[in-house]
Amino acid sequence: MSLAGWGVVLGLGFGLGLVLVTSRVLDLRRPLLAVRVLPYIRDLPEAVRPVVPGAARTGAFWAVFGPAVASAADSLERVLGGNATIRRRLERGKLAMTVHDFRVEQVLWGLIGFACTAAVSLVVALRSPARTIPLLVLCAVAFVMGVLIRENRLTAQVATRERRILVEFPTVAELMALAVGAGEGPVAALDRVVTRCRGELARDLADVLADIRTGSPVSTALDALASRSGLPVVSRFAEGMAVAVERGTPLAAVLHAQAADVREAGRRTLIESGARKEVAMMVPVVFLVLPVTVVFAFWPGLVGLHLVTP
Repeated sequence: MSLAGWGVVLGLGFGLGLVLVTSRVLDLRRPLLAVRVLPYIRDLPEAVRPVVPGAARTGAFWAVFGPAVASAADSLERVLGGNATIRRRLERGKLAMTVHDFRVEQVLWGLIGFACTAAVSLVVALRSPARTIPLLVLCAVAFVMGVLIRENRLTAQVATRERRILVEFPTVAELMALAVGAGEGPVAALDRVVTRCRGELARDLADVLADIRTGSPVSTALDALASRSGLPVVSRFAEGMAVAVERGTPLAAVLHAQAADVREAGRRTLIESGARKEVAMMVPVVFLVLPVTVVFAFWPGLVGLHLVTP
């Protein structure tokens, strides 16, 4: 190829590279779609997106065993029932899963317990085949225990979240009262609290604010919060705000009073917990420290008697 041909090839390559670099720089300078849309949807709750059962489960395991696990979850759902209670606890725990997803997790926890017990039982059964039937019963009990432990874990998650809400409530209520006392409306006060606060209660209030901004009346959104919450104090808070919005009654004094009531209830709970811990602390004192003290007190005398007595 002549020098002119090589010059044309190099020029085309340089021009193509320059076009690619320029287009990439322009793409990087252009704001992303998520950044442009985010200011309009940032107040919407995450639960607005429909939760599709098993949508996030991908991989070879779910491709092979997914239908069997889903069938087992359906059977477990028919046997145990209580779907309304599970759905209620999932809402109170703010968990992004459906009842079917929870049943699938119960089956998986049960299978894990069954597999661990079966591995140990297999070793024992190879050494003593006469214990096969009791070991099979033990494996079935392990499966049931795994299912029950997952449900107990759900209850613990709900209780932990509600304890956090109780801790956060006085601060959030005081901030709401200050915002309302400064002349802001209930919706503006909610916006300020959601913007400034981080926590479980702030997430619930963000859902209320999102419902209001998507067209729901303020009282309806607050009544929905009262019905979703499993805490009486949050229900009273939402109902008090709804009544204040509907009838125009003073809200700041109500919020201050509710915050004071929650602080007093927390103080009483702390005192009761301290009393229970005091009783529990007596157990090692009575059964461990006291016997050792008695032994140290009487052992030298007992040894002396053995030495003196012929």
